[in-house]
Amino acid sequence: MNLENAALPVLFPLLFLLLGLGFTVVIDPYIRQKQRRIMLFITVLCLSLIVQNLWENELFVSHSHLVLKNVLSAYGYSVRPVFLVLFLSIVWPEGKKWPAWMLAGINAALYFTSPFTKLCFEIREFDFAALWGPLWFSCILVSGVLLLWLLVLSGFRFRETRKLEQLIPVSVALVIALSVVLDMQVGMVSQPVSFLTIAIVVGSVFYYIWLHLQFVREHERDLEAAQRIRIMMTQIQPHFLFNALNTIRALYAKDLPLADRTLEDFSTYLRQNLESLSQTELIPVSKELEHTRLYAEIEGLRFPNIRVEYRIEDRDFLVPALTIQPLVENAIRHGVRGKKDGLVTVSTACESGVHRITVQDNGAGFDPKKRDSDVGAHIGLRNVRERVEQMCGGTMVLRSEIGGGTGITLNIPVGGEIGAKEKRT
Repeated sequence: MNLENAALPVLFPLLFLLLGLGFTVVIDPYIRQKQRRIMLFITVLCLSLIVQNLWENELFVSHSHLVLKNVLSAYGYSVRPVFLVLFLSIVWPEGKKWPAWMLAGINAALYFTSPFTKLCFEIREFDFAALWGPLWFSCILVSGVLLLWLLVLSGFRFRETRKLEQLIPVSVALVIALSVVLDMQVGMVSQPVSFLTIAIVVGSVFYYIWLHLQFVREHERDLEAAQRIRIMMTQIQPHFLFNALNTIRALYAKDLPLADRTLEDFSTYLRQNLESLSQTELIPVSKELEHTRLYAEIEGLRFPNIRVEYRIEDRDFLVPALTIQPLVENAIRHGVRGKKDGLVTVSTACESGVHRITVQDNGAGFDPKKRDSDVGAHIGLRNVRERVEQMCGGTMVLRSEIGGGTGITLNIPVGGEIGAKEKRT
């Protein structure tokens, strides 16, 4: 048949798109189980709408089965708003969706009762001509309201999305609106599958791609939050809290002004560690150096044999929070704590387009080639390295030799913090 021959070029890409969509949804690790079921249901609905179009047009050609023709037409107009309600359920899972379902239900009731009431459409028995009723615009009106609702909620829910990505849902809405106009101008019987059905299938695929990008970004933010918690827990160790409080308590019996100052420093230190939980942006290096100084002074009260010196030549750049302090802590705990004249030097400099931060100690050192001494074995250092790489595009270099101390250098490209920020956003 001519209709079947005309349908093949349209059907093949549509079915291929739906097959790819269903397979991708099944294996997508970033989508929740409930959202996955909804997307699979949307895929099945798309397939049913294609079948409805083909079957309905076949009946128009053959001029038979008036009742079935009415049911298929009512189904086609009723199911279109349902797609939008289902996408609303994915974008806004916690919100109340009964108003949306009510609109879709009223639309379905109007079309399924139209064979008797002729409110939306009428199909004449003698020639199968389709005539519009007084409420023929019900599907367009309901779908328009739901589409606008979906766009507003999508923009609000994912307001941190890159501006270029926001063009995807807007483009889908425009294509759907254009397809309605084309169907009204060209006529739905003159083609095997309506423009609107094609737009719904393609729009569902592209809208899912856009949602997938948002789910991936949310997953990355969750990982960053978990990492910040892990970082804080590695920096506020129970032994440090216990020892610091014991030191302050002992100072109150010997040196009241020093005890008060140390307690204030300790409170500031804890507050800054807690603030790092919500710190997603880079901070001035001067702020990180001040945090390091607080830690070093508290530890210096317990270990008067240790000195921390600062040689700061470069102050005008940004670093991730809790970057230098963990390096100094590592140098004290594993390098110079048991040394009679322990020295930890913190230096910054800008050389050859790179901000360099170096923490050097005069401890016993170790053999970096040994597995137990690998930087990856220390979670605090590993966290520093990962954040410098991800947030600044920088590197961390560890140098150590037995008897020669240990040095760790952070290399942060000039302007790297800006590029990394733009990449994340």
